[in-house]
Amino acid sequence: MRAAIGDRLHVHGNTVGAPDKVGEIVEVRGADGGPPYMVRFEDGHTGLVFPG
Repeated sequence: MRAAIGDRLHVHGNTVGAPDKVGEIVEVRGADGGPPYMVRFEDGHTGLVFPG
């Protein structure tokens, strides 16, 4: 996966009934747009994401 700052990331809930999370990539820490990504989610939470 390759991403750039400003791209949107959609994370599906991992259990039945868990809501999906959508966030904006604010920092790319991997080489050539690779993970990990610092993501600011719609609820204001910011976290490091390793999609896979």
